[in-house]
Amino acid sequence: MNKPLLAALSAVATIGLGATPALAAPHSPAPHSAKAAKSAAVTVDFAGTVSLSNCSGSVIRFPGSADTDPALVLTNGHCLETGMPSAGQVITGQSSSRTFGLLNSAGSKIATLRANQVVYSTMTDTDVTIYRTTTTYAAIKSSYGISPLTVQDTHPVAGTAIKVVSGYWKRIYSCNIDGFVYRLKEGDWTFKDSVRYTSACNTIGGTSGSPVIDATTGKVVAVNNTGNEDGERCTVNNPCEVDASGNVTVRQGINYAQETYNIPACFTTGNKLNLSAAGCTLPKP
Repeated sequence: MNKPLLAALSAVATIGLGATPALAAPHSPAPHSAKAAKSAAVTVDFAGTVSLSNCSGSVIRFPGSADTDPALVLTNGHCLETGMPSAGQVITGQSSSRTFGLLNSAGSKIATLRANQVVYSTMTDTDVTIYRTTTTYAAIKSSYGISPLTVQDTHPVAGTAIKVVSGYWKRIYSCNIDGFVYRLKEGDWTFKDSVRYTSACNTIGGTSGSPVIDATTGKVVAVNNTGNEDGERCTVNNPCEVDASGNVTVRQGINYAQETYNIPACFTTGNKLNLSAAGCTLPKP
């Protein structure tokens, strides 16, 4: 899991620095049909991303969100300030006063946003934390000229050109979606239908929680979270791929993200979480 080096040195329970990926081992075609990447139709920069104390993140909205809704911040479950959720644990409605550095297009911090709630956090099936802030999208736009990033509500496609935008490091990684992993196992945790990058996205510690942005549409299609550092099998910092038949593949140096298309269905009017909403497949407490 891609947390910063200093955090890794402080405690074993805090996940450490990622490694520079090597070439991926040969593997089967992705289960979803590939699509040739199109020329970029948007400029992907740091606008709308945030820096956390130990991770990266972004201000997000859903297709049904309103400008007057409380703004939400997306990062990883393992970036939660109260500690990583255990396998099977789902946290909702937890009080928070966490702060986020709001960045402009150049990566400069222009404001501090504050959370008042952990709306949702888990490391079961996915690796995501969503915070509710004390302000609205409209207020952020009016005060700082920054718009949120929209979360795509359809499954991403293999071959798509993507950008992994780290607010922590003020760095953008460019590559493609290489394919999708049936199960990605890392220590006690198992992630479902994970995004695998091509080797050019050599994400490092501190990039956890970075939005993975479709380079053509500018929409968020996943959240960056981990990579295999040392070639170990299914251990912390060394996730392994498991196919539907139980076959295990280790790809040292390859990095991964968790899809976000299934999140919008779990939020209703006013950006309120409703895990019982039709089409919501996020794990429940």
